[in-house]
Amino acid sequence: MDVGLAMPDIASMSVALSQSKALSEVGTAILSETLDVQEAEGNNMVRMMEQSVNPGLGANVDLRV
Repeated sequence: MDVGLAMPDIASMSVALSQSKALSEVGTAILSETLDVQEAEGNNMVRMMEQSVNPGLGANVDLRV
């Protein structure tokens, strides 16, 4: 077995594994951010639906001078 040929292969495999791990972490971070945005949009949708049931809610303000 020629050791000279094995070293570049190990080095290139190490670099490829490191890049794969970094891409996986980036993908996970993007997915997490997307889930947070979807949750916020879902909460906004629920709030809008609740307001549509009582459309006059908050339209009038009682003031005393």
